Amino acid sequence: MIPVRHRPPALPGPPASTDPGAPSVGRRRDLLTAGAALLLFAAAAVVGGLLGHGRVLVSWPPLTATWEPHAGPGTPAAVAVAVLVVGYGAAVARRLPWGWLTWSAWATAAAWTWSLALIDGWRRGVAGRLTEPGEYLRGIGHFHDAGSALRGFTGHILAGTPQSWETHVIGHPPLAVLTFVGLDRVGLGGGAWAGAFCITVGSAVVPAVLVTLRALGGGDAGERTARTAAPFLVLTPGAIWVGASADGYFAAVAAWALALLAVAATASSAGRAATAGLGSGLLFGAALYLSYGLVLLVIPALAVLLCAAATRDRGSPGGLPIAVAAALSGVGCAVLSFTLAGFDWWEGYRLLRVRYYQGWGGIRPYAYWVWGNAGATVAAIGLACAAGLRRAVLGAPGAVRRRRAGHVPVETLLPCAMLLALLAADLSGMSKAETERIWLPFTLWLPMTAALLPARDRRGWLIAQATVALLLNHLLLTVW
Repeated sequence: MIPVRHRPPALPGPPASTDPGAPSVGRRRDLLTAGAALLLFAAAAVVGGLLGHGRVLVSWPPLTATWEPHAGPGTPAAVAVAVLVVGYGAAVARRLPWGWLTWSAWATAAAWTWSLALIDGWRRGVAGRLTEPGEYLRGIGHFHDAGSALRGFTGHILAGTPQSWETHVIGHPPLAVLTFVGLDRVGLGGGAWAGAFCITVGSAVVPAVLVTLRALGGGDAGERTARTAAPFLVLTPGAIWVGASADGYFAAVAAWALALLAVAATASSAGRAATAGLGSGLLFGAALYLSYGLVLLVIPALAVLLCAAATRDRGSPGGLPIAVAAALSGVGCAVLSFTLAGFDWWEGYRLLRVRYYQGWGGIRPYAYWVWGNAGATVAAIGLACAAGLRRAVLGAPGAVRRRRAGHVPVETLLPCAMLLALLAADLSGMSKAETERIWLPFTLWLPMTAALLPARDRRGWLIAQATVALLLNHLLLTVW
């Protein structure tokens, strides 16, 4: 996020605290919450280690990683990005014109993600990530005839079937692998291009969240919240798994589906509501065919519409229903296209559930992972986010009341919706391990809760976020 010579006056930050009483009480509770989150991660690591690799089937539970202290060419760059964002990020985010902020936030998030990936080196950190056994690039050869592969896609999911797909191809609808087939067809084949694509696109989650906050926050208040949250969205530990995993790409598609829905639902004209709504629906439809789990986007989508309904006085009178109708039309187009091409989403999901329990999903103990997943999530969101989430959850009832009065604390309501989606995924039993990567489409939104933290504490919390990411990436060799 770079400063410019001509800039608008700085906007004040949003109200920070949801705690009654003295500020010191809220600060103490923030620190206790962060400490509890750290203890949860430690407990998951200790219990997972005692259970052993043969039971939990990850090398360094609760993360899919190995203990390997190391440094690499990305080390100085990662430290430099962290220092610059901690030192200047908040001030720059307050002063940049809005358009510059969104582009700068994307560029800075990409720099942070690239530098973290390159701590592992070019081959291990970027170019080789998506070429490992079981990854998408190993499945490209099956799609010389994409039409035939789509029509027979579900016939290669179950174990023991002839020419069973690679692990990640099995675990997702066909658009996931077709994305990399498309890159290969246009001359961008191989692991380096695939890794660069996932990092660049995955970093676009940050501007999508900023756009959503601004659209739903009720005018200047939404923009103030977005500007306050920007450095935390950029400097998230989750960037470790954005670079380079396909789930970072999935997260960006999901994020822009929600952002466009927010824009459509608060649009000042019917035309804009219809256009943005259709774009949102097409992206929601794409998300459904990238990952089965992204059907849970319906929960944050409803939260977006709930927030938008409270700001309807700022938009077109018929904007909200037009946005919803256009979005549903876009989803319908995506579903119809894949169905006519021969892929049955419901059949694919049914077979995947069978296949999941034929493999490691049937071995990994639910009793551990149902809470061990939360430990992995702590690593992905960081300690500042844990403290902010406490404020968001406690403030949710009051947020609903204020929504009825026309004020929309989206930084409270939307994270709670993301938590509900994660809870549903966790209880389903279809998310045992690897959630630091799989849950990116939801966890990358949670740093917005840092906007609820007291202004005088934010720099310290930002340092904590950067420290978590740097320690994890230098001490552990992550698989993704």
